[in-house]
Amino acid sequence: MAIDRLLFSICVGPYTNQGFLSKIYKNELMKPIACVRSGNMLNVGLTGSIACGKSTVARMFAEKGAIHIDFDQLAHQVEEPDQPAWRQIVDYFGSAILNPDRTINRAQLGPLVFGDQEKRAKLNSIVHPEVFAAWHQCIERIRKAKPDAIVLSDVPLLIEAGMQSLVDVVVLVYVSPEEQIRRLMTRNGCSRKEAELRFASQMSIDDKISYAHIVIDNRGTVAETRIIVDQVWQELLERERAINNP
Repeated sequence: MAIDRLLFSICVGPYTNQGFLSKIYKNELMKPIACVRSGNMLNVGLTGSIACGKSTVARMFAEKGAIHIDFDQLAHQVEEPDQPAWRQIVDYFGSAILNPDRTINRAQLGPLVFGDQEKRAKLNSIVHPEVFAAWHQCIERIRKAKPDAIVLSDVPLLIEAGMQSLVDVVVLVYVSPEEQIRRLMTRNGCSRKEAELRFASQMSIDDKISYAHIVIDNRGTVAETRIIVDQVWQELLERERAINNP
């Protein structure tokens, strides 16, 4: 594995098409941001874009000891039948989006929102407040049970939702846009046109780089990504120790 693919720190230098900077930068170069402090926990926001491998990276961090909060799971919970968000979604989009068991059929809902910015914004305005409330409840439970935890909040739309101020460190999982489309076609069994439509509905991953403290280059093998995660985990441990031993 080429060492120059290990880690890129936004706080130090610009991204280039030639690759990522080679040095593993220490925490003193990871500029602090205003955040909602939850005791002595380190609250890490993990984000990326569609088909970038974020879920794989999240599992690797969980194996290292991070407490993982999956926003997709929270979204599913708040959209369960008869929940407030479910009622608003059905009122707006109609009962045609429901399965026979009254759960939301995402295969039906997806095409309605991916190509329509107004409908997508409406869906987000319904779901996001409920998900954020559930997230804060999770954070509070973790704070009480393990106040010195490293919490990894896996948030697909962290940057789009303006959540940077709610976490201590923003970690971005990166693959190239073309690789995203290829992976999405393979994963979902969809056409290139369908993949490009979903891709176009999201903020470009290249545009997200400037918002991150750490960018994990996920263009290589799983083994290479695991080495990168090991390096980043050590950075997060150092930062957590700095919080608890100022």
